Order: sequence, then C-alpha cells, then structure tokens
Amino acid sequence: MAKKKKKGRVGSWAFLLGVILAILFAFVSSLAYLWILVVLGIVIGLLNITSNETSKFLLAGTVLVVVGYFGGSSLAYVNFLPEVFKNLVTLFATSTIVVALKSVFDLAGK
Repeated sequence: MAKKKKKGRVGSWAFLLGVILAILFAFVSSLAYLWILVVLGIVIGLLNITSNETSKFLLAGTVLVVVGYFGGSSLAYVNFLPEVFKNLVTLFATSTIVVALKSVFDLAGK
C-alpha cells in the first residue's frame, strides 16, 4: 500500500511541476525544454493514472489537447499565451498517448 501511495505522489508532483514549467517555459526561447515536458508527460502517464481512471483521463486529456491547440491559436494576440498553450499541449498529449497505449495493452492482455 505504501508503494502505491508513493507512486501516486510522484505522479502528482510530476503533474504539478509540468504545469508550472509549461507556464514558465513560455518565457524561454529554447526548444530543449520541450524534452523536459515530454519526459514529465511520460511520468504522469505511467505513474499517475490507474486503470480505473483511464477512461476519464483519456477524455479529459483529449479535451485539454484540442482546446489547448485551438485556444493557443485563437488567442495569438496575447503575449506569451500561445506558448503556454503549446507547452501544455506538449505535456498533456504525451501523457494522454502513454495512458492510451497502457489501455490498449491492458485490453489486449484480457
């Protein structure tokens, strides 16, 4: 039980850190930070989502990616906001892909 709680805590911190970094990285003009968001997205997808939460997360993740993409392009006139949305899409798209792959493997194993 303690191991599962620690695993959830790491995923929760990765999620919080990813969102904060996605906002902060909007002010940095380097592409190297995208890899940090990709790695955090993988950690979120692997450690933060249980099999009971998969369908809810996939729905919410898909909505976040779509709204983030269109929100970033429709609010392009606001300074740094398109970059924040782009970073959030990078984070959430990665974690959504990981959770979707986990779900497919779970379904294939049944």
